[in-house]
This record gives sequence, structure tokens and C-alpha cells, in this order.
Amino acid sequence: MSASPPLVLMHGLWDTPRLFRRLIQALDQPERPLLAPHLPHGLGHVPLRALAGRLDRQIRERFGDDTPIDLLGFSMGGVISRIWLQELAGAQRTRRFFSVGSPQNGTLAAMAVPRPLLAGAADMKIGSDLLRDLNRDPQALAAVSCRSYTCRWDLMVCPGWWAVLPQGSSCELPVWTHQQMISHPDALRILRRDLRLP
Repeated sequence: MSASPPLVLMHGLWDTPRLFRRLIQALDQPERPLLAPHLPHGLGHVPLRALAGRLDRQIRERFGDDTPIDLLGFSMGGVISRIWLQELAGAQRTRRFFSVGSPQNGTLAAMAVPRPLLAGAADMKIGSDLLRDLNRDPQALAAVSCRSYTCRWDLMVCPGWWAVLPQGSSCELPVWTHQQMISHPDALRILRRDLRLP
């Protein structure tokens, strides 16, 4: 039996699970149960709460209703993961949550997005109804070991420090771009260390 709980990896906007190929290789835990679901989002058209519902179904199908897991969300995937934790009782079965470059407090990059056309992308606007709801009552996260990863120069989550969750610790990754947070060797070394902790 694996010493580490199953790991769920949630991709972001314009990404697929292939995004995590380098991270999975760096982890080098072939015995660890892994789920990296593909949640098509229509380039930001699908609301994030709908995507969180799809994530819930895939986790239950793969690991049942109560197997403890670790959860990592990159970019928009971190907000989808947080909805699952706070609104769909995911926190009750999650040991650790890693939010990597996720606009947990919104991003300037989404401010011009028209909600009627791109509801999911608009959910990441600063002050969106969704983010206000999540930040109004973050208590569900208190039972989860949370860690946020930021990039000072991130142009997708702008300003970069708005990627920090209201619970847990944070770490600035020594990279220059949003995508490097999940692909650069220096970032992968830090993520590997944290994800492999017992």
C-alpha cells in the first residue's frame, strides 16, 4: 500500500492533464494513486461551480466517497479545487491542498472578460460573486493543510500575491512566468519536496 494518499491534480484554463507530465515525473512515486481529470471548460465558458461538480464526480468514481486525498490545483484549477473543498464537502476528506498560481482573490487579467460569453473566466474577476462567497466563509479550509504558491512576475494572476489562500502558508516560487510555476525545474523541486512529505 502507498505511504502517501492519492493525489488529485486539477489543470487550469487552456490546459489539459498533460500539463502535469513533468511534475509526475519529478515526483517519482509510481505506486501512488493518481487522478488528473480532464475537465473541458470551453475556453472559460463553463462556470467554475459546474466544473467543481464534475471534479467531485470524478473523484468519487475513482476513489469512492471517503478515501483521504491530497489535492493540487494549478491556476484556474486551484479555484475549482477550492469550490470543491468549501462547497461540496471536499475538505472533509482532503489532507493537504496545494494552490499553485491560482487567482484565489481574483486577477486583473480577468476584469475585461464579459460574463455572458465566458462565465468561468469571469468567475476569476476581482470581487466576483464566486470569490466573495468563498472568501466570506473559508472556515472549511481550516481542517486542511493549505499551501499557496505565488510568482512575483505572474501576468496571469496579477498582482501575484493575490494567489494566496486565506488559510495556511505560502511560498514564492523562483520563476519568471505563470507557466513556469508548474514546469520549471526550480519550481518542480519545491513542489516535489512538499508533495512527498508524509
